[in-house]
Amino acid sequence: MALTFQRNLGMLILAVWLILYGLAGMIAFVLPAPVMAVLALVAGILILVGR
Repeated sequence: MALTFQRNLGMLILAVWLILYGLAGMIAFVLPAPVMAVLALVAGILILVGR
């Protein structure tokens, strides 16, 4: 049985952002705020566009 799924770049970037945001809250894992903001913006734009 093969698993098929539609690749959605916006959701993938959102997942990465959520994982990094969660790690930053749990451990001393700090990314610069502009990096997190850019990831969030790109994910939101791609989700709205439908990619």
